[in-house]
Amino acid sequence: MDVNKNSYTIVFATIMVIIVAALLSSAAIGLKPFQSKNIEQEKKQNILKSVGVEVSRDQAEIVYPIYIKEELVVNHLGELQQGSAFNVDLSKEVRKEVKDQSFPLYIAEVDGEVRYIIPLRGKGLWGPIWGFISIEKDLNTISAAVFDHKSETPGLGAEINRPSFQDPFKGKKIINEGEFVSVVVLKKPDNEISLEHQVDGISGGTITSDGVSEMIKERLERYLPYFKSLSAEMQVDEVLSFVDEDEKSDTTSSTMNEQNKTSNDYE
Repeated sequence: MDVNKNSYTIVFATIMVIIVAALLSSAAIGLKPFQSKNIEQEKKQNILKSVGVEVSRDQAEIVYPIYIKEELVVNHLGELQQGSAFNVDLSKEVRKEVKDQSFPLYIAEVDGEVRYIIPLRGKGLWGPIWGFISIEKDLNTISAAVFDHKSETPGLGAEINRPSFQDPFKGKKIINEGEFVSVVVLKKPDNEISLEHQVDGISGGTITSDGVSEMIKERLERYLPYFKSLSAEMQVDEVLSFVDEDEKSDTTSSTMNEQNKTSNDYE
């Protein structure tokens, strides 16, 4: 073949494109397991961070099962479903109607205290935002929160993944006088809203801050049916515990009376 002909150039270029495409495809396939592993470890790292456990991405794999005791899935009625919370793709679930969604829920135990971890997914200014928020055993107090984003503005909305924005959520309340009110991110304090239900927003990042507020409220609201059923179970457990303690007290008192009676008989 004459190397000076156009046909040679076209054939050569076509062969090179095919070879390069094959090499890139092979590399992508070969790296996919490593990429998937990194994503999994980062997810576990963020879940742990939402209950105040700070570890590196590599350590997350080992530490995760120490704190995370259950990975549940519930429906919009608060009923338990089959499956693992870790396998639920929230980016796909939020596109469905509420009644068709699966809601992942992690139950952690930190220093002997139970924490309920709820994954979050919402919209920022330029793209999706997400995170995890943990609720204490009282089903009202926020234990910790972690947020991240895809393409928010550096120095503004992108600050949601900074400790300076996340740390103030700790200790905030989501219930007020029996009503769910969530937590709102505000540019300046609102005197009509209790301080325990508001967090300072990001200067210049109003839309992203509003997105965080809406994301938290929308996601938490979906878990209220489950929390209500859980609260009822807790109340029953408390009553049973009280009855059990009362019975033990009666048994102890009865035993002591018998002992005193026997002692008196000997005298």
